[in-house]
Amino acid sequence: MATSLKVAVIGAGVSGLTAARELQRESHQVVVFEKSHQLGGNWAYDPRVESDLLGLDPNRDIVHGSLYNSLCTNLPRELMSFTDFKFSEKIYRDARMFPCHNEVLMFLEDFANNFDLIKLIRFNTLVTQVEVLDSGITKFVVESKTNGVNKVEEFDAVVVCNGHNFEPRLATDIPGIETWSKKQMHSHNYRVPEPFLNQIVVVIGSGPSATDISKEIAMVAKEVHMSSRSPLINMSKLEKFDNLWQHSKISYVSTNGTLTFQDGLSIVADVILHCTGYNYHVPFLKVNGILSIQEKCIGPLYKHVFPPRLAPGLSFVGIPKKTLAFPIAETQSRWIAHTLSRKVLLPSEDEMLNDVEEYYHELEGKGIPEHHIHTLGFETHYIDWMLAQSGMVMEKQVKEMTKYLIDCLMMAGLNGYIEAFLQKYGI
Repeated sequence: MATSLKVAVIGAGVSGLTAARELQRESHQVVVFEKSHQLGGNWAYDPRVESDLLGLDPNRDIVHGSLYNSLCTNLPRELMSFTDFKFSEKIYRDARMFPCHNEVLMFLEDFANNFDLIKLIRFNTLVTQVEVLDSGITKFVVESKTNGVNKVEEFDAVVVCNGHNFEPRLATDIPGIETWSKKQMHSHNYRVPEPFLNQIVVVIGSGPSATDISKEIAMVAKEVHMSSRSPLINMSKLEKFDNLWQHSKISYVSTNGTLTFQDGLSIVADVILHCTGYNYHVPFLKVNGILSIQEKCIGPLYKHVFPPRLAPGLSFVGIPKKTLAFPIAETQSRWIAHTLSRKVLLPSEDEMLNDVEEYYHELEGKGIPEHHIHTLGFETHYIDWMLAQSGMVMEKQVKEMTKYLIDCLMMAGLNGYIEAFLQKYGI
């Protein structure tokens, strides 16, 4: 007979809410710790920015959210749904297939209310430490602070769902950039374009955020120059813009404000904007070296979820990057809940460690660098495996749409894949 465990869930974003829902379904006693006053995690827009615009000061007041005001989803509603709670069936104020962030937050609030999750959440509560209680790894001590009041509790299990889009990663390897005298900031602290009026801006990065933000800034800036590390990038002006250029990597930065690109062009810029992604950051976790938490990866993690030596007591939801975040959060959460209920048994510690090593060797053989260990992309093999742990399969429409989305990305790139996708599926 399954035992009801006391489980701490850290974070009330997409991952934390789905974890709470699945754990509650298994009759576990769930406490969700959320440092903000509201749920939604990174989908809860916060107009504030940090005092340190690069995020270098460890003692800064951290603003968790990284949304900019105009951000819309880069995935369609159908691929941001749960198996029994469809975003495509929930229209609030923004009926588009690729809605803006407000619509996603309303969907998550609806999800939480529908499954009676609000009562499980302690808002304005910061987790300051999670530690293994004894050598037998059967209990975890969770220290938290609510409105200045400290609390220490014991839990049978902890599920870490604090996200990975709030601790800025910077392009510090560019010669001269650390001593550049003018303004620098990370996209984590970008909200609106108006501060860039009539300025010359260099955006480092070529991902979805860099592309979106560059186009938005170009509406008010004098010039915008996007810099990409890709060796395939040649200097070019983007279509529909007279003041937006794509360049190769920056060769070096001079103290007088001049930046020189590998394509030979030099410009005098006013601002460098790092759209260079984020580091994994779990400062509260103290597990005596059993788990390595680095800037670009956490390991060893069996299937990106369980540290073998601490499983199933400690788990992570939402570690994979550049993938279908909502379906993955749901399938990981269901697997964790069923494992804690002993409906599903994990392999032995050695078997899990061997699986992790095989995965690392496979990536190395493909020439995939370490910082892409958790980058799954939009292939569905991982979700298929997760669903199979609870006897489920991915819906045919979701699989077909995912495959077509990949085709559109390959064919039209970041600048055109949404239009290409909508030609078949949208209105």
